Amino acid sequence: MDDELKQHLTAAETWTRGLFMLLIVFLMEVAKVVTGAVVVVQFLFAVFSGEVNTNLRQFGAGLAHYIFQCVQFLTYNSDDKPFPFRPWPTGDEIAAGPEAPPAPAEDDAEPGRGDDGGKTT
Repeated sequence: MDDELKQHLTAAETWTRGLFMLLIVFLMEVAKVVTGAVVVVQFLFAVFSGEVNTNLRQFGAGLAHYIFQCVQFLTYNSDDKPFPFRPWPTGDEIAAGPEAPPAPAEDDAEPGRGDDGGKTT
């Protein structure tokens, strides 16, 4: 077996992240169910009262930001683990919007693609 491959296969941090990923996938499934409940309850509020519930709307925004944080971690776009390993997204984080992944460096760009996105005129 190649030494480099053996080193990759035995890296504890990779397997630890894999365990965190399994937990976060489970938590995302729970979040999907909670999102469905929020949608139904918010719709019922709108039907019967004619307006949305502000608390549910804010919770829904936090839930959406949480799901975004989960996806960022699961796709290796962030090393920051989401809730419960860090605080639940606050109003400030939600207002700022999701963090955009860093733009690729110029030398990471695809060869032959210029400012026109590879289109020829």
